[in-house]
Amino acid sequence: MPDTAQTDRRGFLTDALRTTGGFALVGAGGFLAGRRGRTELKVWQLDPDKCTACGNCATYCVLDVSAVKCVNFFDMCGFCDICTGYFETNYWSLDTAAENQLCPTGAVIRRFVEEQSGQRFYEYTIDGPLCIGCGKCVKGCALMNGSMYLQVEHDRCLDCNECAIATACPAEAFYRIPAEQVEILKQSTIGILERRGRHRVRTAGDDPQLRSEGLSLLARAAAQRQWRAWQEEWDARQQGEEEPSGS
Repeated sequence: MPDTAQTDRRGFLTDALRTTGGFALVGAGGFLAGRRGRTELKVWQLDPDKCTACGNCATYCVLDVSAVKCVNFFDMCGFCDICTGYFETNYWSLDTAAENQLCPTGAVIRRFVEEQSGQRFYEYTIDGPLCIGCGKCVKGCALMNGSMYLQVEHDRCLDCNECAIATACPAEAFYRIPAEQVEILKQSTIGILERRGRHRVRTAGDDPQLRSEGLSLLARAAAQRQWRAWQEEWDARQQGEEEPSGS
Protein backbone atom coordinates (compact mmCIF):
# COMPACT_ATOMS: atom_id res chain seq x y z
CA MET A 1 0.00 0.00 0.00
CA PRO A 2 1.24 3.57 -0.62
CA ASP A 3 3.11 5.38 2.10
CA THR A 4 0.90 8.19 3.48
CA ALA A 5 3.71 10.22 5.05
CA GLN A 6 3.89 13.88 4.00
CA THR A 7 7.21 14.01 2.16
CA ASP A 8 8.46 16.47 -0.41
CA ARG A 9 7.86 15.65 -4.06
CA ARG A 10 11.46 14.71 -4.81
CA GLY A 11 11.41 12.15 -2.01
CA PHE A 12 7.95 11.07 -3.06
CA LEU A 13 9.11 10.31 -6.61
CA THR A 14 12.10 8.30 -5.43
CA ASP A 15 10.18 6.06 -3.01
CA ALA A 16 9.92 2.37 -3.80
CA LEU A 17 7.62 1.62 -6.73
CA ARG A 18 4.05 1.50 -5.51
CA THR A 19 1.26 -0.05 -7.54
CA THR A 20 -2.06 -0.95 -5.95
CA GLY A 21 -2.56 -4.68 -6.43
CA GLY A 22 0.86 -5.67 -5.10
CA PHE A 23 2.52 -7.08 -8.21
CA ALA A 24 5.53 -9.10 -7.08
CA LEU A 25 9.13 -8.30 -7.89
CA VAL A 26 10.43 -10.44 -10.69
CA GLY A 27 13.63 -12.47 -10.75
CA ALA A 28 15.26 -12.74 -14.14
CA GLY A 29 16.61 -16.20 -13.36
CA GLY A 30 13.23 -17.91 -13.14
CA PHE A 31 12.01 -16.19 -16.28
CA LEU A 32 15.06 -17.14 -18.34
CA ALA A 33 14.90 -20.72 -17.09
CA GLY A 34 11.34 -20.85 -18.38
CA ARG A 35 12.44 -19.47 -21.74
CA ARG A 36 14.85 -22.38 -22.08
CA GLY A 37 11.88 -24.69 -22.28
CA ARG A 38 11.20 -25.85 -18.73
CA THR A 39 7.58 -26.77 -18.06
CA GLU A 40 6.18 -24.09 -15.78
CA LEU A 41 2.97 -22.46 -14.68
CA LYS A 42 1.80 -19.68 -16.97
CA VAL A 43 -0.73 -16.95 -16.32
CA TRP A 44 -2.63 -14.37 -18.35
CA GLN A 45 -1.38 -10.80 -18.58
CA LEU A 46 -1.86 -7.93 -20.99
CA ASP A 47 0.73 -5.73 -22.67
CA PRO A 48 0.00 -2.10 -21.74
CA ASP A 49 1.79 -0.90 -24.88
CA LYS A 50 -0.78 -2.75 -27.00
CA CYS A 51 -3.83 -2.11 -24.81
CA THR A 52 -6.28 0.46 -26.22
CA ALA A 53 -8.44 0.70 -23.06
CA CYS A 54 -11.45 -0.37 -25.13
CA GLY A 55 -13.55 -1.37 -22.12
CA ASN A 56 -13.80 -5.08 -22.91
CA CYS A 57 -11.86 -6.03 -19.77
CA ALA A 58 -14.76 -4.79 -17.66
CA THR A 59 -17.46 -6.69 -19.54
CA TYR A 60 -15.93 -9.94 -20.86
CA CYS A 61 -14.27 -11.34 -17.73
CA VAL A 62 -16.08 -14.45 -16.41
CA LEU A 63 -15.98 -12.89 -12.93
CA ASP A 64 -18.73 -10.50 -11.87
CA VAL A 65 -16.03 -7.89 -11.24
CA SER A 66 -13.14 -8.16 -13.69
CA ALA A 67 -9.77 -9.53 -12.60
CA VAL A 68 -8.20 -6.77 -14.71
CA LYS A 69 -7.40 -3.70 -12.63
CA CYS A 70 -5.70 -0.37 -13.18
CA VAL A 71 -2.30 0.30 -11.63
CA ASN A 72 -0.44 3.59 -11.39
CA PHE A 73 3.31 3.56 -12.01
CA PHE A 74 4.25 6.43 -9.70
CA ASP A 75 7.66 7.11 -11.21
CA MET A 76 5.91 8.17 -14.41
CA CYS A 77 3.05 10.03 -12.70
CA GLY A 78 3.16 13.83 -12.74
CA PHE A 79 1.07 14.11 -9.53
CA CYS A 80 -0.96 16.65 -11.49
CA ASP A 81 -3.52 18.94 -9.91
CA ILE A 82 -5.62 18.50 -13.05
CA CYS A 83 -5.25 14.78 -13.75
CA THR A 84 -6.85 13.66 -17.00
CA GLY A 85 -7.08 10.15 -15.58
CA TYR A 86 -9.14 11.40 -12.65
CA PHE A 87 -11.24 14.35 -13.79
CA GLU A 88 -13.99 14.41 -16.37
CA THR A 89 -13.13 16.78 -19.22
CA ASN A 90 -16.11 18.92 -18.24
CA TYR A 91 -15.54 18.90 -14.46
CA TRP A 92 -17.21 21.63 -12.45
CA SER A 93 -14.46 22.07 -9.86
CA LEU A 94 -11.18 20.53 -8.75
CA ASP A 95 -12.63 18.44 -5.97
CA THR A 96 -13.54 14.80 -5.34
CA ALA A 97 -17.27 15.12 -5.98
CA ALA A 98 -18.60 12.17 -7.98
CA GLU A 99 -19.80 14.36 -10.84
CA ASN A 100 -16.22 15.52 -11.44
CA GLN A 101 -14.66 12.06 -11.51
CA LEU A 102 -13.89 10.12 -14.68
CA CYS A 103 -14.02 6.71 -12.95
CA PRO A 104 -17.60 5.40 -12.83
CA THR A 105 -17.01 3.64 -9.49
CA GLY A 106 -14.79 6.20 -7.76
CA ALA A 107 -11.85 3.76 -7.71
CA VAL A 108 -9.22 6.44 -8.35
CA ILE A 109 -8.34 8.03 -5.01
CA ARG A 110 -6.98 11.60 -5.03
CA ARG A 111 -4.85 12.70 -2.08
CA PHE A 112 -3.03 15.99 -1.58
CA VAL A 113 0.75 15.61 -1.23
CA GLU A 114 2.26 19.09 -1.05
CA GLU A 115 2.43 22.55 -2.55
CA GLN A 116 5.58 24.01 -4.13
CA SER A 117 5.92 27.45 -5.72
CA GLY A 118 2.16 27.82 -5.79
CA GLN A 119 1.65 24.46 -7.52
CA ARG A 120 -0.28 21.71 -5.77
CA PHE A 121 0.62 18.03 -6.19
CA TYR A 122 -1.67 15.06 -5.69
CA GLU A 123 -1.21 11.31 -5.43
CA TYR A 124 -3.62 9.09 -7.37
CA THR A 125 -4.00 5.52 -6.15
CA ILE A 126 -6.36 2.77 -7.24
CA ASP A 127 -8.87 1.15 -4.91
CA GLY A 128 -8.61 -2.40 -6.28
CA PRO A 129 -11.98 -3.75 -5.08
CA LEU A 130 -13.76 -0.78 -6.66
CA CYS A 131 -11.87 -0.92 -9.97
CA ILE A 132 -13.81 -2.75 -12.72
CA GLY A 133 -11.09 -2.56 -15.38
CA CYS A 134 -13.06 -0.24 -17.67
CA GLY A 135 -9.90 1.61 -18.71
CA LYS A 136 -11.43 5.10 -18.65
CA CYS A 137 -8.68 6.43 -16.38
CA VAL A 138 -6.06 4.72 -18.59
CA LYS A 139 -7.39 6.40 -21.70
CA GLY A 140 -7.52 9.75 -19.90
CA CYS A 141 -4.05 9.39 -18.41
CA ALA A 142 -2.64 8.64 -21.88
CA LEU A 143 -3.23 12.32 -22.67
CA MET A 144 -0.61 13.20 -20.03
CA ASN A 145 2.12 10.94 -18.62
CA GLY A 146 0.50 7.57 -19.29
CA SER A 147 1.38 6.25 -15.83
CA MET A 148 -1.95 4.42 -15.44
CA TYR A 149 -2.44 1.12 -17.23
CA LEU A 150 -4.29 -2.18 -16.90
CA GLN A 151 -2.92 -5.47 -15.60
CA VAL A 152 -4.43 -8.79 -14.57
CA GLU A 153 -4.66 -9.21 -10.80
CA HIS A 154 -3.55 -12.80 -10.34
CA ASP A 155 -5.03 -13.38 -6.90
CA ARG A 156 -8.44 -12.86 -8.54
CA CYS A 157 -7.93 -14.31 -12.02
CA LEU A 158 -9.32 -17.83 -12.52
CA ASP A 159 -6.67 -18.40 -15.21
CA CYS A 160 -9.22 -19.86 -17.62
CA ASN A 161 -7.75 -22.07 -20.31
CA GLU A 162 -9.28 -19.75 -22.89
CA CYS A 163 -9.57 -16.29 -21.39
CA ALA A 164 -12.81 -14.62 -22.54
CA ILE A 165 -11.19 -11.18 -22.41
CA ALA A 166 -8.18 -12.32 -24.43
CA THR A 167 -10.52 -13.71 -27.08
CA ALA A 168 -12.45 -10.43 -27.20
CA CYS A 169 -9.40 -8.13 -27.07
CA PRO A 170 -9.28 -6.17 -30.36
CA ALA A 171 -5.59 -5.34 -29.89
CA GLU A 172 -4.55 -8.94 -29.06
CA ALA A 173 -2.81 -7.53 -26.00
CA PHE A 174 -3.21 -10.66 -23.81
CA TYR A 175 -0.38 -13.16 -23.44
CA ARG A 176 0.40 -16.29 -21.49
CA ILE A 177 3.52 -15.50 -19.49
CA PRO A 178 5.55 -17.38 -16.86
CA ALA A 179 3.94 -17.07 -13.43
CA GLU A 180 7.26 -15.82 -12.05
CA GLN A 181 7.06 -12.82 -14.36
CA VAL A 182 3.57 -11.78 -13.18
CA GLU A 183 3.48 -8.43 -15.01
CA ILE A 184 4.14 -6.86 -18.37
CA LEU A 185 5.51 -3.37 -17.95
CA LYS A 186 5.36 -0.57 -20.47
CA GLN A 187 8.59 -0.28 -22.44
CA SER A 188 8.98 3.26 -21.14
CA THR A 189 9.01 2.05 -17.53
CA ILE A 190 11.78 -0.51 -17.99
CA GLY A 191 14.44 2.18 -18.35
CA ILE A 192 13.13 3.89 -15.22
CA LEU A 193 13.53 0.67 -13.23
CA GLU A 194 17.06 0.20 -14.56
CA ARG A 195 18.08 3.74 -13.63
CA ARG A 196 16.61 3.40 -10.14
CA GLY A 197 18.23 0.01 -9.68
CA ARG A 198 21.68 1.20 -10.76
CA HIS A 199 21.39 4.25 -8.52
CA ARG A 200 20.46 2.16 -5.48
CA VAL A 201 23.30 -0.28 -6.05
CA ARG A 202 25.76 2.58 -6.61
CA THR A 203 24.74 4.46 -3.46
CA ALA A 204 24.01 1.47 -1.20
CA GLY A 205 27.43 1.50 0.41
CA ASP A 206 27.35 -0.99 3.29
CA ASP A 207 23.55 -1.13 3.37
CA PRO A 208 22.59 -4.67 2.24
CA GLN A 209 18.90 -3.83 2.05
CA LEU A 210 19.39 -0.97 -0.41
CA ARG A 211 21.72 -3.10 -2.50
CA SER A 212 19.20 -5.95 -2.51
CA GLU A 213 16.43 -3.55 -3.57
CA GLY A 214 18.62 -2.24 -6.40
CA LEU A 215 19.45 -5.72 -7.63
CA SER A 216 15.76 -6.70 -7.51
CA LEU A 217 14.84 -3.70 -9.66
CA LEU A 218 17.56 -4.58 -12.16
CA ALA A 219 16.41 -8.21 -12.28
CA ARG A 220 12.84 -7.09 -12.79
CA ALA A 221 13.85 -4.84 -15.67
CA ALA A 222 16.01 -7.60 -17.19
CA ALA A 223 13.08 -10.03 -17.14
CA GLN A 224 10.90 -7.50 -18.92
CA ARG A 225 13.52 -6.85 -21.61
CA GLN A 226 13.98 -10.58 -22.15
CA TRP A 227 10.24 -11.11 -22.55
CA ARG A 228 9.91 -8.23 -25.02
CA ALA A 229 12.89 -9.45 -27.04
CA TRP A 230 11.37 -12.94 -27.23
CA GLN A 231 7.95 -11.51 -28.13
CA GLU A 232 9.39 -9.36 -30.92
CA GLU A 233 11.23 -12.41 -32.27
CA TRP A 234 8.05 -14.50 -32.10
CA ASP A 235 5.94 -11.82 -33.79
CA ALA A 236 8.51 -11.45 -36.56
CA ARG A 237 8.60 -15.21 -37.10
CA GLN A 238 4.80 -15.39 -37.22
CA GLN A 239 4.66 -12.54 -39.70
CA GLY A 240 7.24 -14.25 -41.88
CA GLU A 241 5.26 -17.48 -41.88
CA GLU A 242 2.09 -15.62 -42.88
CA GLU A 243 3.72 -13.84 -45.80
CA PRO A 244 3.28 -15.66 -49.13
CA SER A 245 6.34 -17.29 -50.63
CA GLY A 246 8.06 -15.70 -53.64
CA SER A 247 5.80 -14.99 -56.58
